[in-house]
Amino acid sequence: MLSLALALFLIRKCNISLITLSPASTLMALEKTSDGLDNYAFAVDGIDRFCELPENKNGSDHNSEDGDSNKLAYCVTDIPPWYLCIILGIQHYLTAFGGTIAIPLMLSQGLCLQHDGLTQSHLISTIFFVSGVCTLLQVTFGVRLPILQGGTFALLSPTMALLSMPEWTCPAWTQNASLVNTSSPEFIHVWQSRMQVLQGSIMVGSLFQVLVGFSGLIGLFMRFIGPLTIAPTISLIGLSLFDSAGMNAGHHWGISATTTCLIVIFSQYLRHIAIPFPTYSKAKKFHTTRIYIFQFLPVLLGITLSWLICYLLTIYNVLPSDPDKYGYLARTDIKGDVMGRAPWFRFPYPGQWGVPTVSLAGVLGILAGVISSMIESVGDYHACARLSGAPPPPRHAINRGIGIEGIGCLLAGAWGTGNGTTSYSENIGALGITKVGSRMVIVCTGFVMIIMGMFGKIGAIFTTIPTPVIGGMFLVMFGVIMAAGVSSLQYTDMNSSRNIFIFGFSMFTGLAIPNWITKNPTSIATDTSAVKTLMFVGGFFGFLLDNTIPGTKRERGIIAWKKAHQNESDNTLESDDVYGLPFGINSCLSSLTWTKYVPFCPTPKVSRQNDTPCSLDSLDTKTESNKGDTHIIAGVAL
Repeated sequence: MLSLALALFLIRKCNISLITLSPASTLMALEKTSDGLDNYAFAVDGIDRFCELPENKNGSDHNSEDGDSNKLAYCVTDIPPWYLCIILGIQHYLTAFGGTIAIPLMLSQGLCLQHDGLTQSHLISTIFFVSGVCTLLQVTFGVRLPILQGGTFALLSPTMALLSMPEWTCPAWTQNASLVNTSSPEFIHVWQSRMQVLQGSIMVGSLFQVLVGFSGLIGLFMRFIGPLTIAPTISLIGLSLFDSAGMNAGHHWGISATTTCLIVIFSQYLRHIAIPFPTYSKAKKFHTTRIYIFQFLPVLLGITLSWLICYLLTIYNVLPSDPDKYGYLARTDIKGDVMGRAPWFRFPYPGQWGVPTVSLAGVLGILAGVISSMIESVGDYHACARLSGAPPPPRHAINRGIGIEGIGCLLAGAWGTGNGTTSYSENIGALGITKVGSRMVIVCTGFVMIIMGMFGKIGAIFTTIPTPVIGGMFLVMFGVIMAAGVSSLQYTDMNSSRNIFIFGFSMFTGLAIPNWITKNPTSIATDTSAVKTLMFVGGFFGFLLDNTIPGTKRERGIIAWKKAHQNESDNTLESDDVYGLPFGINSCLSSLTWTKYVPFCPTPKVSRQNDTPCSLDSLDTKTESNKGDTHIIAGVAL
């Protein structure tokens, strides 16, 4: 409620503008190709943003309605006002909250912490703190897309498998709340010894990801990855989470359905409706300003309203108070004791649980999870670029992104989250709903997560979000992720029986094989952590079949895919603006020819007279041929 009140207070003080600009002065143009598909083309940033709704003096364009539905309010390189960044950053934090908090809560069973709520809150604070740090590293020095970093479910399966081994099985007395003394040295040793082996295994396994990323092996591997590999990988990311969404929503379908309906109504039906707010300015004195609040804050509004409904149902005892009855998890007072016991300030630090130890079995399991996470992240990069209005990521950006994720896993192991870090798919779905793809919003999200990780009381407030509310949000987000994966098939010829077979077989085996392994865990003696991951199985078969079954490049979509991916030897100014290194590092490296041999450095550009930031003639030449079917992104600012 505090975040909603802050949002409304700040929004009332601003005006909004929706301005149609000429092709020579926009930051980004959304080009409609002849087949109706979106193609993102960038232009020079030579405009200022204004804050007033325009009047359509020339009448309505018959294509404006279709064009508006695909426009972005802010693309990846835009910088919204600071207060809008904070509001949207909180929204992304809430979007990632459910998936992030679920990891330490699930790990608490394997760590024998079921009856130690205070330590669980410390784990939650630690994973938020590390996720914020890794997010800032990824957005600043990694792939540089508006992509959030957080705990990964790909490592959850191998870690739980490690903790289920006989030497790490929890003692029977830790399962009885009356026998557990959370401050006793014996109990502390029990859970910290298990955390330490997880830390060491994760740190060693993350070194493999660092090597693969910064050595360029993942970039080399990407030469053989096309749409028929990316499509099942991204789609299965969303499908793999259907069980989590259904379980969370199933604790009270009425509350979860309310959350889903609110988000859908706000983001789809009401996004073009401007709400008048009273405001004051020296020029116009008191007047009303129309704000597109539903387009910017659909998730935050949906969660807040559902949260308020649950609070009212709790204080009036409409929801059952018996933990065994249906609907109990929709109450907002279940975790009230955590808020009272959590400290106001606690700074997580490396080695806070002791010196990490290494287990060979743990490292092998973590490696399987790391491989799955890398394949998932490559798909996430492409989905994020598409939904944020960025050109597809070049190889050097993918190399840095995977390398930074490896460093993030290394930091997570050192801090003791019991997990690693990866790109968060649900926040990519939020980009497609809110139409705000600015990476500065994700930077604010990183700072918000760091602050929430240091201030225990503030972070504990959000633990009262009922589980059905989180489940209702997942139903929307994961559906968007799955659809983003299917959209990659636009580059291929889906009239081809070859492509239909590859995609269908990859999707079906990606669902069938992990499901059988989960239901028959003792049928295979070797470690099956990787095979349990849907996106790994589907992506593997898509990659194998697409590269072995004969087919033309046009049929496979390779020609269209390569056109969408800019060659590193022909980088453009616009690609450098998105994926180049910050703080002038890109300019310094551009004069060094040896950097072309470094896999994670942008290739030096060859300066051309007609391709400079100030060359509007070159820009006009690029956009002239598409002038008739180009839809200009409207500049929107608060």
